[in-house]
Amino acid sequence: MSLMPAYFSSVRSSPKKTKSKANAKAQAEHEEWLRKKGVDLRPKKRYTEPLKIEYKRDTMTSDKIPGNGSKREANVYTGDEISGIATMHKSNAVPIRRDNKQAAIDVASMRR
Repeated sequence: MSLMPAYFSSVRSSPKKTKSKANAKAQAEHEEWLRKKGVDLRPKKRYTEPLKIEYKRDTMTSDKIPGNGSKREANVYTGDEISGIATMHKSNAVPIRRDNKQAAIDVASMRR
């Protein structure tokens, strides 16, 4: 099938629907029900001029940074727990502790 011009389109806009008496009556009943429920059906007014907002300067300035509470005590290594770092398979660094001499022997013999 070849391409057809735009005026051969099957998509058409529907004509304006005329309100039937039943539809108008149902619409009026619905609007009455909305009024009883407290819904305002009047069109909203649009402002033609922009709203004026007054800006007040705060007393807090941006150069004061508040704290976040108490600071946690930092962990400090004393230097007496680890005797050294050994290299195992594929450049894997393993810490060697002073109390575990067998770990140093295992790393030296390439055991896991």
